[in-house]
Amino acid sequence: MILTITWEGQNTQDLGFLLWKHPERAQQFELSYGKAYVFYPEVTDERTTAALVLDIDPIDLARGKLGSKEGGLFDYVNDRPYAATSFMSTAINRVFGSAMKGKSEHRPNLAATPLRLTATVTSLRDRGNETLAQELFEPLGYSVSVSRSKLDDRFPEWGESPYIDLTISGMVKLSELLNHLYVLIPVFDRQKHYYMNEDEIQKLLDHGDGWLAEHPAKERIVKRYFGVRKGMARRAIDRLATGADEDEETAEEAEAAEEAAEDKAARTPLNTQRLEAVKNTVLASGAKSVIDLGCGSAPLTAMLLKEPQIRKITACDVASRVLEKAGQRLNINRMPSALKEKLTLIQGSLTYRDKRFEGFDCACIVEVIEHIEPMRIPAFERVIFEFAKPGTVILTTPNREYNVNYEGLGEDCLRHGDHRFEWTREEFRKWTEHVCEKFGYTCVISGIGETDEATGQPTQMGVFTRNG
Repeated sequence: MILTITWEGQNTQDLGFLLWKHPERAQQFELSYGKAYVFYPEVTDERTTAALVLDIDPIDLARGKLGSKEGGLFDYVNDRPYAATSFMSTAINRVFGSAMKGKSEHRPNLAATPLRLTATVTSLRDRGNETLAQELFEPLGYSVSVSRSKLDDRFPEWGESPYIDLTISGMVKLSELLNHLYVLIPVFDRQKHYYMNEDEIQKLLDHGDGWLAEHPAKERIVKRYFGVRKGMARRAIDRLATGADEDEETAEEAEAAEEAAEDKAARTPLNTQRLEAVKNTVLASGAKSVIDLGCGSAPLTAMLLKEPQIRKITACDVASRVLEKAGQRLNINRMPSALKEKLTLIQGSLTYRDKRFEGFDCACIVEVIEHIEPMRIPAFERVIFEFAKPGTVILTTPNREYNVNYEGLGEDCLRHGDHRFEWTREEFRKWTEHVCEKFGYTCVISGIGETDEATGQPTQMGVFTRNG
């Protein structure tokens, strides 16, 4: 990833004094996630360019879990070493820290003077948002140029790259330019490579001093800067609006507690959030008998078994090997007799009528339907809604629109190799309406997981209630 800064004017070689980096030699800096290099590819009296290049080792990155996600090939194959992200912002602060503060030992007056500067950042991931760069930088007085290439010229049907090369130009102090880049580069990516604590709010306010509070898109900037940390974003927005210091905020303890709860939720794996949501919905329905269809290793069954309200639960999966693992997970051989009397494990398919599915208050179908071939969905509908016809059906499935928020997944990619399809929110809504009309149910749709302003939540949940 590369950042270049060009000054056009007179005596532009003085850029070296402003950046505290001599134009006649390349410099190397050790960072916790790799190395940074500064050199000057162009030096004249009228035009001088400084370049900051990051060299990140993906193996070291994965081993340290910096900016990676746990598990599998993603840790070793991802865009973190090649895309401009929070790694670049951290490098700017580390390498050009004095310049960001407006300090220059030899040219103090020049550091406080607006200069004709141009900055180019390569490989910013905007996920195809055509207006984001203009929305962020034009209100700060920059002219903005964006270039985007095809994913592969040999396969134009693959579409355009989700990455852009961004160039901004304007009359601006160097310190202002660096602080603008520091804050706004992570806004494109919305993913920090480090855990954010309370200091992150003050850090944003410091680097946004003098411009962020007046920016027309300040709320969007702050929310994307903090990503899943909604509490931090809200508190930062409040402080921008009021100019209050942390110790002047009202109801600080309540806000801190709320933020801590949100941060905990953000760190909770999506599958855990999903199972908790389904369990709570089962209990809210008043169901006393439940069938867990497509139970897998039976994590939901294990949770429901502990609930006194549930008097009978059957766990079903099509694969006998999976049921064996479910039995081991549930520790059936050592299970107290009171729980064992509640539980039944059965092997069965959701596309064939099975009388064992009938007679339950509630059926749970968690992340299962997307594994069924689309041509078999009508058979699935009849098995569940016509023949088994429980009073409540709780069904969850991925929201395909949200996939762009996962590294390595595009809008048309599926989350798992065994998924046969994934629905958008509109497609899921239409399917639920079809089921309700055909089989006599009503449905309430909700989402599970962190909300994205454009794409919703990662999991869709439909709660069907039989009429009559």
